[in-house]
Amino acid sequence: MTTPAEPAVNTVAWFEIASDDPEGVQRFYGNLFGWRFRTSDNSGAMGIDYRLISYPGDDEVRGGVFATRGDMPGHAVFTVLVRDVVETCRQVEALGGKVLSEVVGNDGPDFAYLHDTSGNLFGIFAPPTS
Repeated sequence: MTTPAEPAVNTVAWFEIASDDPEGVQRFYGNLFGWRFRTSDNSGAMGIDYRLISYPGDDEVRGGVFATRGDMPGHAVFTVLVRDVVETCRQVEALGGKVLSEVVGNDGPDFAYLHDTSGNLFGIFAPPTS
């Protein structure tokens, strides 16, 4: 059985907003929806500006803001929790989608960015195994 802190496999479990203006995005969504932001503990170690998002009245982290520094277009993407990133990437390609990037075996969760058959960007991730 899952709890709100433990999303079910194959459900949207995270979202990410990428922007070359993370301060502006933070102000926008903070003022619009009351979202709260804090810097990720891993930001310095990874050499990136990554901010974690919580909703009003909820301390669970639900998403993040990634500072692109102009290295990629801004976007908002949903991310689905899967059991196996490599196998899911294989299935995506078999179904006519495309794997854009895949990161497996790092210190954090395995993840990938993908395109569906219409070219829509989405992500998948699997939590690190203990």
